[in-house]
Amino acid sequence: MDTKFFDAAAGFLPDECFNRPADLAIVLGSGWGDALTCDRTIARFSYADIPGLGAATVAGHAGEFRLYERAGRRIAAFCGRRHWYEGVGWEAVVLPVELFRRMGGRKILLTNAVGGLNPALRAGDFVILRDHVNTVGINPLIGPHNPEWGARFPDMTEIYTQHLRDVLHGAANKRGLRVMEGVYAFTSGPAFETPAEIRAYGHLGADVVGMSTVPEAVFAHACGMQVAGLSLVSNLAAGISAKPLCHEEVIAASAAAKGVMAGLLDDFVTAC
Repeated sequence: MDTKFFDAAAGFLPDECFNRPADLAIVLGSGWGDALTCDRTIARFSYADIPGLGAATVAGHAGEFRLYERAGRRIAAFCGRRHWYEGVGWEAVVLPVELFRRMGGRKILLTNAVGGLNPALRAGDFVILRDHVNTVGINPLIGPHNPEWGARFPDMTEIYTQHLRDVLHGAANKRGLRVMEGVYAFTSGPAFETPAEIRAYGHLGADVVGMSTVPEAVFAHACGMQVAGLSLVSNLAAGISAKPLCHEEVIAASAAAKGVMAGLLDDFVTAC
């Protein structure tokens, strides 16, 4: 990855973004963009204005960076993400994580909307990630090694930090939500998966499937961050669902769960 992209983005943000370490970063995936509770906004910028990041192109992704305070904590919120399938390269995909690293941050929550594989899941459930399967093998760490991003061959035994998973469980239990821990299958997209692929991912141990999160999680973990992953099951996966898949279903499920998502995130932020 070309660090000039990261330098330009960091240079665009005001000094106030870097004068105190951010306590937590949240990357808000499909439909999660309105799930923030804010006491005071410190900085706010459109992705379109941040060099190297660029405007969000996927429905349900607001495309906005917000640095704000909540309950005495400083939160870096990336409302929407860029995806590998958009063809923008790894720099844009992991740029939020790199900006957070330069802000001195150590804890990051990655949210998303997913298709459910596990028969125990139904639309509207939440899944706390404990592991993932990279079904396509692409990895943002491929290329020249930058020592600032950790070891050349980072250990991936526990990408999703147990402590943060426990905090998520506590927040979900407080609100009486259906939640389980699960394994996320990462696909490149943008096409939805075939029924045969879904069956294969199930045999690999996956509970949910999606087109994001894993690149950011790998990069953040390599950089020494504590990582949490939280998925909203927006639909059942291909071959399990009785109807064809569409992105509109993802947006509708997120809209229906908006209030629950906001409360769950706020409980996590205040307890983290």
